[in-house]
Amino acid sequence: MNNFLLYLFLLPKALWRFMGADINQLRAILKVKLMLDDRKPLSMGRQQAQGKKPFRFMTALSVFLSALLGFMYIFPLFLEDKFMGLWIYFSVFLLMLSVMLIMDFSTVLFDTRDKTILLPRPINERTLLLSRLLHMFIYLFRIVFPMSLAGWITFTMQTSWVAALWFPFAILMMTVVALFLVILCYLLVLRFSKPGKFKDVINYFQIGFSVLFFACVYLMPRAVNNEGFQQLKHIDFQWAAFTPTYWLAASWSWFQPDKFWAATKWISILSIVGPLLLVWLTVKYLSPSFAARIGNIDVADNAEAKPTPESIKKSENSFYLKLANLLNKNPISKAGFSIAWLQTDRSRNFKMRVYPTFAYVPVYFFYITTQSDKPLAQIWANMPKTSIYVLLLYLTSFVVLQLLSMLVYSDQYKASWIYYSSPVVKPGLVMEGAFKGVWVKYFVPMFLLVSVFVLYVWGFARLLDIALAFVNITLFGLSVMRVAHRRLPFSAMEQMNEKGNRFLKTLFVMLLPMSLGFAHYAIVGAADSVPFLFWLKVLFLVLSSILLWMLWDSYKNTSWDQLKKVDLA
Repeated sequence: MNNFLLYLFLLPKALWRFMGADINQLRAILKVKLMLDDRKPLSMGRQQAQGKKPFRFMTALSVFLSALLGFMYIFPLFLEDKFMGLWIYFSVFLLMLSVMLIMDFSTVLFDTRDKTILLPRPINERTLLLSRLLHMFIYLFRIVFPMSLAGWITFTMQTSWVAALWFPFAILMMTVVALFLVILCYLLVLRFSKPGKFKDVINYFQIGFSVLFFACVYLMPRAVNNEGFQQLKHIDFQWAAFTPTYWLAASWSWFQPDKFWAATKWISILSIVGPLLLVWLTVKYLSPSFAARIGNIDVADNAEAKPTPESIKKSENSFYLKLANLLNKNPISKAGFSIAWLQTDRSRNFKMRVYPTFAYVPVYFFYITTQSDKPLAQIWANMPKTSIYVLLLYLTSFVVLQLLSMLVYSDQYKASWIYYSSPVVKPGLVMEGAFKGVWVKYFVPMFLLVSVFVLYVWGFARLLDIALAFVNITLFGLSVMRVAHRRLPFSAMEQMNEKGNRFLKTLFVMLLPMSLGFAHYAIVGAADSVPFLFWLKVLFLVLSSILLWMLWDSYKNTSWDQLKKVDLA
């Protein structure tokens, strides 16, 4: 893949040589850059475990995923109104491309290793500049071409061979618009946030995109099958004439003027004028300011934040310290609580892996409740008569799985030597405090929101079910930590492949929430018809609470010998 792209973009050798570049040096630089891209993990992918051999052929994988993403939103092209279909397709394409560039393009734009590695070498500035530009073009090509391939083929098969010649023009103009939006977005982020926080903002973009992608996969099929969607007409959206994607869709009128209204051919002129104007604005105004702010990011990354007396005093009065003192009696547990609270704030990997799971709960619930062909209004009206709220309460256990697994894993796991150098008799006290920290910080607020929704729809008669679900899910989370992740917080390296016995234990523990959930659902269904079974819920709650207390006592009394056995297992 990389060799083909390198050959393709170096074909106009005479042009690059005319621009003052050394072809041999240009080829060597691009080859190394593409090799590094091939070993870089995907932004939404799983982190490569340290000490493991890096996964190769990442470029081919990213091209495949881009093609798969492009295949997912070709459905507008099947609308009866082709103009409307093209407008929706280009709009979704522009949104996806812009978000992907915001997430990943920063690694290409802000790669300043050239300054320290290549500038001291006998390489002229034009070769260096051209290598960066060609690297950006190759990067764009690897994203745009596979994403447009499915739409290109589909639209060509529906219309004529002329579409095969016109479609690349529309995609090229849309890429120009996307680049303008991305650079503008970068400048806005750098304008209203500190340079040191730039990567954090990009991280939140990644989280938002992963949630959006997940929601589209599950909810888009229902929207496509909706009769109202199939009957959409472009004349009903007059405001769309002010959007660049509308101009690009209107350019198809050059080849089929009889199927478009009269004013379309005048609007289609903007499909050329608009992107060219954006290019001029980018070069004239955005690029100088953009280049000046890139250097601030390097300075911010290299600068170390030094604590001041004011920041120390503020941290001593922080909210999390008050919670640690309130929820923990032992000072060692308080330390574990504080470590978990602070580390989850600072770890981008933790946020990227855990935060999206909070959005999965409502998406799953909406997907399950809308599987029937009934209108949404009717489904909402009949919802209080069902027992589906039990499913909603136990869906929060998906968050628990990811939250607790990331509590023990870290990229900086070697820093855990501090635990072994401290005079801690029972490491279980640290683990106990860390568990409370993430539980209070993440799970309890989310469960409270779900509980408020349940009370709003099903009434206050479900308070006992909410309490029972909370105890059962806490029991499940503690079982996961006790059996599968019995380690000190942020002290383990994430393994791509778990050992067989540990995997079986984890699989067995995952059956626990299913069993508890089905038992709870059965009790709810029976209690609605037999009032005596209300006391069965109370008995279930008492038994779960006793089991939770026994498991909690075992977990917090974990010894150093038991931790060593876990590492050897």
